[in-house]
Amino acid sequence: MLNDRHRREAAEILYAAQLRRSPVRPLTELYEGIGAQDAYEIQLLNIRRHCAEGAAVTGHKVGLSSPVMQAMMGVDEPDYGHLLDAMELRQDTPVPVAAYCAPRIEVEVGFVLGADLPGEGCTEADVLAATERVVPALELIDSRIADWRISLADTIADNASSAGYVIGEGRDPRELDLKSVEARLASGGETLATGRADAVLGDPATAVAWLARTVARFGVPLRKGHLVLPGSCTRAVDVTAGRTYTADFTGLGPVSLTFC
Repeated sequence: MLNDRHRREAAEILYAAQLRRSPVRPLTELYEGIGAQDAYEIQLLNIRRHCAEGAAVTGHKVGLSSPVMQAMMGVDEPDYGHLLDAMELRQDTPVPVAAYCAPRIEVEVGFVLGADLPGEGCTEADVLAATERVVPALELIDSRIADWRISLADTIADNASSAGYVIGEGRDPRELDLKSVEARLASGGETLATGRADAVLGDPATAVAWLARTVARFGVPLRKGHLVLPGSCTRAVDVTAGRTYTADFTGLGPVSLTFC
């Protein structure tokens, strides 16, 4: 465990790395003994700082939601980060690659909440009952850690490597089988990645229920109007300036981002 001074110092290092777009050494190399609890406290320090500067929390994202990623990180559960209003991107506005350190995109089925979720004891049925619509989504991820050399503590402290998101229109989750939604990510007519929504803990609603139970331990509710990104159903893809990336979902339709 780190002391409060080291947590504040680590938060400042990550904040400056994001501001200057200058990645830093892994925190696990800088701070011996840093653990997941330290990392969540570091993440919250920077989220509170952004909010004090005028940002608003618009939702949360789940990371490490596939068995492959969990095995690679040596963990048996996902992690999470916060979404802020400044992270919201638009399909009709090109995104400058130079505004990020090492951007990638992930393909997700997002959940827009029409009611608050319960915390402790939240189930998949609770998630579906509270969801106003599920939406096609692209998450822009970025690492303020150099060369993506991240461990679990590094990515948690770095807001679960979250950087931006864009969503499409979507539909009522009760109108389709979420687990069987298929996704294809393409650019310039080339298929870059494919996957199915059940790659996310077997059911993306399971990831949302896990998140509601987990953040409740920190006194954080998942509120009406918030967006929850439950994890990617495909591998992450590096982005290149001058290209448009489109994810097309069966039953949900497409969503795109263009980079400049």
